[in-house]
Amino acid sequence: MKFQRRTLLAGAALAAGLGASGLAQAQSQGVTDTEIVLGTHLDLSGPVAAGMPSLRNAMQLRIDEVNAAGGINGRRIRLIVEDNAGQPQQAVRAVQKLTKSDNVFAIINPFGSGANLATLKMVIDANVILFAPWAASNIIQRTANGSPLVFTTVQNYDSTTATGVSWAAKNWKPQRVGVIYQEGPFGDMVKAGVAQAQKEAGGFTVAAEAAWKAGDIDFSSQVARMRAANVDLIVAGTITRETVAVMAETKKLGWNVKVLTALPGRSTIVIGVGKDAVDGLYGIGGWRLHDASSREADAMKFMTAFKQKFNMDADENAGNSYSYTSWFLSALQSVGRNLTTDAAVKALQASSHQDFTTYSRQSFKANHVNPELVSIDQVKGGKWTKVSDPMSGIIK
Repeated sequence: MKFQRRTLLAGAALAAGLGASGLAQAQSQGVTDTEIVLGTHLDLSGPVAAGMPSLRNAMQLRIDEVNAAGGINGRRIRLIVEDNAGQPQQAVRAVQKLTKSDNVFAIINPFGSGANLATLKMVIDANVILFAPWAASNIIQRTANGSPLVFTTVQNYDSTTATGVSWAAKNWKPQRVGVIYQEGPFGDMVKAGVAQAQKEAGGFTVAAEAAWKAGDIDFSSQVARMRAANVDLIVAGTITRETVAVMAETKKLGWNVKVLTALPGRSTIVIGVGKDAVDGLYGIGGWRLHDASSREADAMKFMTAFKQKFNMDADENAGNSYSYTSWFLSALQSVGRNLTTDAAVKALQASSHQDFTTYSRQSFKANHVNPELVSIDQVKGGKWTKVSDPMSGIIK
């Protein structure tokens, strides 16, 4: 979930204009007697386009299931999907269409921190609900300035890093920790999490830091800096290719050092891309993973239906997209026929959710997912395997 510094600054400048007051006058844009219109915008043609069918198809699968069962209190759901191309400017055009031409009731599962920050004020000004943006939640919430229309479900990168590194400090007892981080807000949050763990759990020093920029593919200098500092744990604030590159470089050097990737790097996509290079990698995970060997009935039902409908395997991104869509539609169902923006917001704020993707029952606290549980997992034999039970907060 990458984003540009300029977009972040522009988003922050808008925060003052959003206000923390209540909703605009309740209305039911996107709701007719027979239909509820929802929208989303995804990176269908940009840097991470290959991963977007999982999100789009999972949303559509859940909507099709609900429609087949009679819809939401007799209304069918229609989803409009727009391309943001991974670019804030394109996202603005997409959201203008969704909110002004398509008159959507809500935008669900939109992808990208930059894309969501660039369009946040526009969505709020249109009195449209923004649910489960795939973005840096604390920055989205801070920029939204307390708007009740914005609901975030991605665990915060700083607090989850703090929990994971705290667990590592207690169980592995590293003395010298190195941090490889992306320049910009994502890296700032990872470093803040490490600093929080150092302050509250203690037992280690931060011996080296090395930055990387979006688009970097060579991580030899960053890993060399870690080795020169003789660190015994690398905290990798990396996403997919970058996580693979860090692990590949340590193996190239024959260096048996523990690497713990932050939340975005603990994914099955990393294994698919990195293969043997990522064997032994540790990750901080915020959701449950399933594959063909799963014996959980609901997970198996979802994966089978996804495969049959779209002729592709469901990854954890598909599972999360399906889960968030299900949460949102369940809250709408609880409202009844008198569906308004105000009523939907109140229903969401009072809702809770648990399924095959979650570690526990979840709800919203100040419109952000709660609790933020994470696990420590390790890649063994091409699969993420459990190292710790789900946990929350600093581990002392």
